This record gives sequence, C-alpha cells and structure tokens, in this order.
Amino acid sequence: MKIVELLIDEEQLLSGIEAISIVDEPAIEENFIALSKQHEIQLAEVSKEKKILMGAALVPNKNIYRKDGKEEYYIFFSEDTVRQASQLFLMRGNQNKSTLEHQAELHGLSVVESWIIEDEVHDKSRKYDMNLPIGTWMVSMKVNNDEVWNDYVKTGKVKGFSIEGYFTDKIAMSKINEINDEEEAKEILLEIANSILDNKYEFATYSDYGSGVRNNAKRGIDLNKSVNNKCATSVGKVRAQQLARGEKLSVSTIKRMYSYLSRAETYYDESDSKACGTISYLLWGGKAGLNWSRGKLKELGEINE
Repeated sequence: MKIVELLIDEEQLLSGIEAISIVDEPAIEENFIALSKQHEIQLAEVSKEKKILMGAALVPNKNIYRKDGKEEYYIFFSEDTVRQASQLFLMRGNQNKSTLEHQAELHGLSVVESWIIEDEVHDKSRKYDMNLPIGTWMVSMKVNNDEVWNDYVKTGKVKGFSIEGYFTDKIAMSKINEINDEEEAKEILLEIANSILDNKYEFATYSDYGSGVRNNAKRGIDLNKSVNNKCATSVGKVRAQQLARGEKLSVSTIKRMYSYLSRAETYYDESDSKACGTISYLLWGGKAGLNWSRGKLKELGEINE
C-alpha cells in the first residue's frame, strides 16, 4: 500500500495545524489521560491540576491509514514536520481553536502546554505511563466547558486528540519546485492540500457548472492520455480532475479559469484532437467552462462585461 509523507509549506498561510479536535478514535491511536481532582475520572496521580486533558497531538513516523474513494494509503509526518507543526500552531495563535469529532466547534478549551518529547526517561508524559516515541508533539488542554467535560470526557466518549490542518505531500512539493510560474505553484499547492484534508477551506465555493463542463474535462483527460500526458501544466491537469469529479471551486479559481479560457480560446481547434491547445482548453472545461465561469463571475459582481 502506498505511503505518503505530508509536509508543511510555511509560505502558505493555510498550511499547518488549524485546530485540535477531541475524538472517539484518534488516528494516531494514542489516548489522552484526564487530569482532575475528581476520583471517578482520575486516570493518573496528579497534583492540583483540574479538568485538563493530556495526550499526543502528532506522533512522528507513524503510518496513519487513509481512504480516498477506492484508493487506500498511509500518511506520515517526519520529526521535523511534527516540530514545525507544533511551532506554527502557537505562532499563529490557534491554541483556543478546538472541535468535537472534526465537526462541532467547541468553546472553553485551550491548549495550556505544548512540548516535544526529547527524553526517554524524564519527559513529563512518562510520569503518566504514556510510552510515546521521541519527537512526539504533546499537548495539555484545559477544559473550561462543563458540558464537554461531563458529557464527553467523564463518559469516555472521547479518547484522544486529532489534528485539523492543511498539508501537501512530498511528491507534490517536488513538482511545485519545478514550476517556474509562482502563481501556478501556489494554485496547485492549495488544490492538493484541499483534496487531502477533505475540502475544509472556509470560503465560498461553487459547483453548479453543468455536465458540459465535466464532460469537456473528462474528454481532455482522455485525449491527454492518448498523447502520453504531454499537454498542459500541472495546474491544468489538477483542474481537469477537479472539474471531472464535479468538485467545488473557489472564487479565485473561477477567476483563473475564466482568465485562462478567455485567452486560450484562440488555440482551440475542434478538428485537431491531438493539439495541445485543444487538449489544454478542454482540461479547463472548454467553451462550456468559459460560459459558466463568465456567468458566475457576473453573478458575483466580479466582472461587468
């Protein structure tokens, strides 16, 4: 099964850990312990700490199972990426951002401690019999929310932490470094990150383009395969897959789509199915894509023509 290393690009504002979720089945398979004066939920001998969850946010070099449609694979984070993620999380002021099962936004939960395990014997986690590897990102979270504590922590409905964030993979990053157009590099990074993290971007998106756009993209993909995928940039190929699947597009992507199709229409020759100009145009949705993107941008007040 394929194993993919995930990375963070600090130049991208959306890249990194956005929030920490408390979940029933943490992907890293490491439960947290609840620290409290109340005996019935006390899982370890502690001092005067109250209503604090301690656990692993990220474990380095641990394969995490993922399934995207029919494709199954594993992802993992290196020690360097784990440390980078822990630092960016605090630098960007995300310590008060938390969710329940990656869905409901929670209030009253704050990360009050964050550290990387660097000692096999003397690390604080060892005091609570948490046998985690060197390089693990540990957090302690204060729970100033009685409903969360009583209904989810005390009942055992949540058992660990799970991160929420945006990443790219190592192969994609190497491809980005080969692209000379800076805008294209940013575009493909955002598309890949959005795909990996299940479309979690919090801005307006649209997918009301018709079957004509999707069919053009599918035809472009097929035609490109017939010429050994020699046509189009990496961004164009990503866009075609996105359109063929009927995925949602951000306003910035729709603008790029309209801009490209308006300029490239002159290179489209319906009678020449092997021409890169024809194939690239279809990958971006063809004439149907041009009409839809123009209409959508007019509807949103982005163009006045």
